[in-house]
This record gives sequence, C-alpha cells and structure tokens, in this order.
Amino acid sequence: MIPTLEEEIKPQSMPSGPRNVLRSNDSASLWNCTLSPGWSREESDILRKALMKFGIGNWAKIIDSQCLPGKTNAQMNLQLQRMLGQQSTAEFAGLHIDPLVIGEKNSKIQGPDIKRKNNCIVNTGGKLSKEEIKRRLLQNKQLYEITEEEWNKIELPRPEDVFEVWIMKQELENVQAQIANIRRIQRGENLETVEPSSFKEILKMENGKQRSTRNSKRTKRK
Repeated sequence: MIPTLEEEIKPQSMPSGPRNVLRSNDSASLWNCTLSPGWSREESDILRKALMKFGIGNWAKIIDSQCLPGKTNAQMNLQLQRMLGQQSTAEFAGLHIDPLVIGEKNSKIQGPDIKRKNNCIVNTGGKLSKEEIKRRLLQNKQLYEITEEEWNKIELPRPEDVFEVWIMKQELENVQAQIANIRRIQRGENLETVEPSSFKEILKMENGKQRSTRNSKRTKRK
C-alpha cells in the first residue's frame, strides 16, 4: 500500500519516550542547527524545551518563566527560525512541537526554487492567506504536536539556577576581558582601550612584575 503524503512526512513513533521529539541518536543533522549571535548551545536547548512546553511563539510565558533571562522576543524568534529551518513561523503559532523535528524535515528539502538564508528556507512566493495558514496549522497540529501530558512533564531550569549561571558567565567574560587587556599592554598597545574598572588591577599586576624583575637583577649582582 502506497503511503499518503502525511504518512511519509509524519515522524515515526519512537520505541520509547515521547513521539515527535528528536533525540541525539535519531538524526545526525539534529546537531547542525546554527546559533543566532549571542546564543549558546545550552540556551538554545532551553528555548527548544520552552517552546515545546508553552507553544511556538508564546514569548510572554517563556519570559515569565525566567528560564532565559535577558533574551528578548526578537532574539528568541530569530533562534526559533534557525531551529525550524525556515523564516515563516505562522503555520506553527501556538503549537506544542519540537522545532528540531521541522528543522530536520526542512534540511532535506532540495530544489532550484528553494532559497535559504542562515540555513533557513525563505518564502519566495506570495504572502499566505489566512485560510492557508489555518489549514497548515491544523495539519501541523495533527502531524507534529506532542501530547498535553508530554509537554506538562517538561521541566525548565529554575530561575535561581539560571541566574547563578548567568552571573558566572558574566564573571567569566570579565576575566577574559582583563586577560585580553593585559596582553594588549604587553604588546605595547594603546592603554586607553583598557576598561577603567580593570585598569587598576592590571597596573598592580604590571607593577608587581616590574618589582620582581628589579629584585631578580639585584640578586644576580650580589
């Protein structure tokens, strides 16, 4: 019996775990989702879970959950497009789906009329009508939406844990900036580029090096 189009594109039920959710052993291209500027892989994974739990484009609930502090609607939407592998998101609005399932499907679409930007399929045709968007929404809901039981079980990082990670990330960035400034000083570059907050610390380190060098020379002379 020849399968219908829906049967061909519908993800197969997994032997264990939720249906319509990609895992690391399901597809090699699962990990080829590109990151928008300013996104880490961990943040992208959190967004993926949040979209499955709250629904595609439900930015208010994602922000209220505090699972991605500092991320704006626009930033999350750009990363969503990269996970879906397409720029248009209207046909998935509000659906509890794994965006990487759609991205996996879109990654295999080829043809002379397929245009991509940042690995996302760009809509080169006319604007979709409301009726067409509604039709696609109903079809995608039937094909790809996980069950309510599944999305209710999804756990997101606690706000306090996310905040601690964010603080550690900021501290790491500050340390990296100070190291970069020290190296610029060692290369004789313009000191005006050094951040005021770290300038004193850098001078202390440099003065300590100079004192150590002078003491070493005196010892050798004796």
